[in-house]
Amino acid sequence: MAVVTQQMTRSRRPKPVSIGRLSWKLVVYLLLIAGSIVFIFPFIWMLSTALKPDWQVSQWPIQWIPHPFEWSNFTKALTVLPFGGWAVNSIIITFSTEIGTLLSCTVVAYGFARFRAPGKNTLFIVLLATMMLPGTVTLIPTFFLFRELGWINTFLPLIVPSFFGNAFFIFLLRQFFMTMPLELEQAARVDGLGTLGILVRIMVPLALPALATVFVFQFNGAWNDFMGPLIYLNKESLYTLAVGINYFKSENNVEWNYLMAASVVFMLPSLLLFFFGQRYYVESITLTGVKG
Repeated sequence: MAVVTQQMTRSRRPKPVSIGRLSWKLVVYLLLIAGSIVFIFPFIWMLSTALKPDWQVSQWPIQWIPHPFEWSNFTKALTVLPFGGWAVNSIIITFSTEIGTLLSCTVVAYGFARFRAPGKNTLFIVLLATMMLPGTVTLIPTFFLFRELGWINTFLPLIVPSFFGNAFFIFLLRQFFMTMPLELEQAARVDGLGTLGILVRIMVPLALPALATVFVFQFNGAWNDFMGPLIYLNKESLYTLAVGINYFKSENNVEWNYLMAASVVFMLPSLLLFFFGQRYYVESITLTGVKG
């Protein structure tokens, strides 16, 4: 009994950490801190400019801490222009594309992951090849197509393409589905579930981390999209926030403090969404393997 107690006592003693390992951890932490400072620097500059009076914006040397703090810049930036209507337009477009992307990509990815069909792998390669095609190459043909359909100055050119899938999201979800054991689907078929029931009741709940990642990526892409609304929307009442905040920039003047204040508010949804959804993003990348 005494021997067992001594062994348990020894096992509880902390193992000595080598100096080399501590030095390596210190270097890693210093690099991470330096990288964080580099990436957070533009946000600090933007927030500082948003709180400055007009005369301090172009002051040299730069005054990082505004004096006084002009909190009214946010009120003026959000009321001088119809930001409420533009925010509603951005929300409509963003969440409509979320629905289209999640529906189309989930169904197609599940088909590539589980169905057996002649030429399936060839079609998947063709799908991945479309990722190498720049969007600017198809910009003019798609514009003429939507113009002939009479969709200019509507939200349809910004929403409808999302219902035809996205190659990257299909690839991500397909890889996630392939990591799931086939026994789950076989057991569900024995219980009487069909293909659609298996997808909705079994696969989708298990794929929530990957779907959350797709949701975050699609939200950021649609919310921050500038080129699409600029091309297809010509009426001011239809503008999104990404286009509307450019009204603070004119040919001869840029109201930097108002522009930065509006930009801070504009980026908050993406920042909060990524902050709360990063756990699902990391989990989906961890569980998704390069298989097949």
